[in-house]
Amino acid sequence: MLLDLSEEHKEHLAFLPQVDCAVVAEFGRIAVEFLRRGSNPKIYDGAARKLNVSSDTVQHGVEGLTYLLTESSKLMISELDFQDSVFVLGFSEELNKLLLQLYLDNRKEIRTILSELAPDLPSYHSLEWRLDVQLASRSLRQQIKPSVTLKLHLKQNEDHNTKVLQTDPATLLHLIQQLEQALEEMKTNHCRRVVRNIK
Repeated sequence: MLLDLSEEHKEHLAFLPQVDCAVVAEFGRIAVEFLRRGSNPKIYDGAARKLNVSSDTVQHGVEGLTYLLTESSKLMISELDFQDSVFVLGFSEELNKLLLQLYLDNRKEIRTILSELAPDLPSYHSLEWRLDVQLASRSLRQQIKPSVTLKLHLKQNEDHNTKVLQTDPATLLHLIQQLEQALEEMKTNHCRRVVRNIK
């Protein structure tokens, strides 16, 4: 699987061949630090003074490198696919090898950082349900009004949470159809490939 870089990202990465490989390696270290602690304008200003370029140019170069490393790590692309993705940028052989080494050295750490940034969502624990049917009321003697009450138990870390939902059978059937359609879609090759690359 090759990375699909936008023109903007290619422009940001176009700064890398203009500097020494040691500087690119330092940018790689700054990119991983950027993921850990966030942006630090002082680092960009210091690097810009040393390289005699604008601070924005350095920042864009680091952000482009950060994007390249995070997307590659997220998709867990192979060495060959990474080389092919970088090859289209037209960099020198030495710079391509350096970028590959940066990717290989940092991909596990980047995946760990990205997994820590992911939101912690509640998961399904159990479900209780009840079907109520109102057959008549004082004003209407022959009335059939069904309703389904669901008690959904969710688990987030060690906390248990309960949600009570009430709906009519027609809406519940529509919800079931949509969920079954989503499950069928998960069986397609495209979805399997995406899920495999996320893990």
